[in-house]
Amino acid sequence: CITVCNMENVDPLGIHTGESIVVAPSQTLSNREYYMLRNTAIKVIRHFGIVGECNIQYALNPYSEEFFIIEVNARLSRSSALASKATGYPLAYVAAKLALGIPLPTIKNSVTGVTTACFEPSLDYCVVKIPRWDLAKFNRVSTKIGSSMKSVGEVMSIGRSFEEAFQKALRMVDENVNGFDPNIKKVNENELQEPTDKRMFVLAAALREGYTVKKLYELTQIDRWFLEKFKNIIDYYKTLDAYDSGSVTFDVLKRAKKIGFSDKQIAAAIKSTELAVRKLREEYKITPFVKQIDTVAAEWPATTNYLYLTYNGSTHDLDFPGDYVMV
Repeated sequence: CITVCNMENVDPLGIHTGESIVVAPSQTLSNREYYMLRNTAIKVIRHFGIVGECNIQYALNPYSEEFFIIEVNARLSRSSALASKATGYPLAYVAAKLALGIPLPTIKNSVTGVTTACFEPSLDYCVVKIPRWDLAKFNRVSTKIGSSMKSVGEVMSIGRSFEEAFQKALRMVDENVNGFDPNIKKVNENELQEPTDKRMFVLAAALREGYTVKKLYELTQIDRWFLEKFKNIIDYYKTLDAYDSGSVTFDVLKRAKKIGFSDKQIAAAIKSTELAVRKLREEYKITPFVKQIDTVAAEWPATTNYLYLTYNGSTHDLDFPGDYVMV
């Protein structure tokens, strides 16, 4: 029996997983809490005699070790699809083999082609899933989000830091958004307390206005770890505001790219153009590195081309010999 992926919702209990931003691997659990939930999951699955794939959703009290099981899904659900994509572990494939009576240790890990499928993936990156809502298309529909699911889709991004993956995901959800932008919405405490589909941008505006992490935690109940990461992004907006297109240094640009700022986003902050920022970045030789998702944190060579780009790296995981023609 193995656990493949642990994920956590950014939003507190009371908001449907399909409505919440989800991060893998979980960032705010202590080692003790993680193993407590992992051991419980294995006990539950053994008790029910589940063969195949199963996911369990918990509610954990951040002030004590009190926890509740919200649901046990002995099937491939939306969360399973996310876990499979986030780790590179072929859940559906392995579950089908198990259903045919093939034992887990004899199934091959199709990513490495060498190791067995009886292992727990180790992640050397961060995955962020953000839902997409199209509530503006419907009249008389409340924009508040809660225990019922209104989202019509979701995006998943991969980076080497939470900030990088989070800003990438925000840009993918809506092509008109540059990232964690504090200028999209105005501060509204009601919207922070009772979340809507645009709460993240209200949160960005509140951080820009000088709201403390303590105050925002009281309003949103979003874990302080995430609030600190959001604050890092907004603080860097303030840093960029002090520069113009002629004074941006290598270190300032490199740091901006590492925490997920796009060229367009940097250009807006330093009153320049996207093209000028890209040209400057190329002059400084600040380019992303291609990394491979291998399920084993580079312990074994991978055979699949499951790749992502990051500025938090020093080498490519693949060779690029050139001389290829794209047809």
